Amino acid sequence: MISTARVPADKPVRIAFSLSDAPDDTPSEDAIPLVFPELEQQLQPLPPRHDSVESMQVFRQHCQIAEEYHEVKKEIALLEERKKELIAKLDQAEKQKLDAAQLVREFEALTEENRTLKMAQSQCVEQLEKLRIQYQKRQGSS
Repeated sequence: MISTARVPADKPVRIAFSLSDAPDDTPSEDAIPLVFPELEQQLQPLPPRHDSVESMQVFRQHCQIAEEYHEVKKEIALLEERKKELIAKLDQAEKQKLDAAQLVREFEALTEENRTLKMAQSQCVEQLEKLRIQYQKRQGSS
């Protein structure tokens, strides 16, 4: 007899059955529930013929393949999620890089403006000193 139970999608699926427990009367195909409810209908293992060892072996193989398929789908989902995380990190890094480049440009512009203002201040100080000297000369000559 084959017993099945619903298992969460994140848990591995294990299938256990024995040919020695099989009753003499063969159950109908409808009596075997879907072993892998998350699989598409065309991927579901077909119910075995209990009177055929070959059919039981094929069923076991199909169940094993279905289990592997389930594991691969889980891994793909995890990798897709990781891909989304990495893309988000990359976008953030690119934004920070652009922000840093903008800050560098602003710093260079402000540094140039500061240099220009210091030069203008220096020229104004020199001009003021010349004007003081001229004023003192006028005061002394009066």
